[in-house]
Amino acid sequence: MNMVGGRVKELRIKRKLSQQALSDKLETLAIYICRGSISRIEDKQRTVTDIELYGLAEVLGVSIESLFQSADE
Repeated sequence: MNMVGGRVKELRIKRKLSQQALSDKLETLAIYICRGSISRIEDKQRTVTDIELYGLAEVLGVSIESLFQSADE
């Protein structure tokens, strides 16, 4: 379980990125998360490491803290 999956999905869709495109962008930062793992993160079925959290924030263009906020905040 993780706390950021829903926000990751929301931001990915807002930026018009597919799960594969997000995976590819993370790879440029030497963070390797396959498309299937991104799906599991978004569904809150997989935990997220600190380096993955950093990479997701970088690629999605947000602060790490904002990944913990709901869409309403």
